[in-house]
Amino acid sequence: MIVETWPQWQKAVEGVGLEFTSAAEYQVFPPPESGSPGGGEAAVALMPLLERFDPHVVINDILTVAPALAAEKYGCHWATLIPHIYPVPEPRMPFFAIGALPPRTPIGRGFWGMADHLLLKGLERGRADLNAQRLVVGLPPTDRFHGGISPDLAMVTTYPQLEYPRKWPESVHVTGPMPFELPHDGIELPPGDDPLILVAPSTSQDPDNHLVRSALKATAGMPVRIVATTNNVKPQSPIEVPANAVLVNWLSYSQVMPIADLILCHGGHGTVARALAEGVPVLTCPAAGDMNETAARITWAGVGLSVRWSLTGPNTLRWAIAEVLSDPGYKQKAEEIAAWSRKNDGAARGAELIETFATP
Repeated sequence: MIVETWPQWQKAVEGVGLEFTSAAEYQVFPPPESGSPGGGEAAVALMPLLERFDPHVVINDILTVAPALAAEKYGCHWATLIPHIYPVPEPRMPFFAIGALPPRTPIGRGFWGMADHLLLKGLERGRADLNAQRLVVGLPPTDRFHGGISPDLAMVTTYPQLEYPRKWPESVHVTGPMPFELPHDGIELPPGDDPLILVAPSTSQDPDNHLVRSALKATAGMPVRIVATTNNVKPQSPIEVPANAVLVNWLSYSQVMPIADLILCHGGHGTVARALAEGVPVLTCPAAGDMNETAARITWAGVGLSVRWSLTGPNTLRWAIAEVLSDPGYKQKAEEIAAWSRKNDGAARGAELIETFATP
């Protein structure tokens, strides 16, 4: 097996006995006038590797279209890994990443039905951009939308409890999450027996450490313990840490999440999935993109609450934290997902699907 990804993951990949190759940097669909390499050029650059390795199957992340194009050109099986909620919307349902709850009445379904033409325009634009990259590789145009998702096997690494009811394509499988964590030294926790809250912000969406700062101000003086991490986002100014909290640059989720009572995060799917695997409720403050969608599913599934990013101040967080901790229903729903997770190994299910798919 060969893993093509960013250079910072080389040690981790090779550490588990796999071959590593560095991924080229490219824009998936660059503007024609930019001159920047796109997914098509990156796919062409991958062809010598495929010819040398002669794989039975290529698995692409949904955001990396180059391996998908290269696999199709080479003529081998192609599968897609989707590390979050399934992004293809059902008719008369909210668009992905808007963060809207499903309609409860015919009027609501009618509204989203009327809005479908807006989504169609975006899908047509995306298909045109993809076909431009397919031309670079020497592939014929496709009439499919969501052309970066394999039509033969797509693995959605989320919990079925977070997916809105829908008619699932036969090629799409909700496997459950496939967690991976690099080992890290343990940290010293705040003393005492008060409820433990982990503040786990995004590594990319909060350069000012706003969530950590607001959370520490919100919980100062509350009967809780706080473990907050900057997740390698270097503070541009000092962060005041109250007596009931510790602040670290990095930590192991596997150390803190199993004993936490609440996870406060931006709503990145990986963080949410790890929390729910431990049966811990989640409070999200989505900053961008699919975080909005994950936040909506958390609310819908009853495993936590969401606070709009524009309202993420100490007063709002103080109220939301108290609400989740005081209502045992959130914990109960999260534990139901944890029970499902213990019986359904996402990585094992994914391996099983791939082995079956790749068998001649």
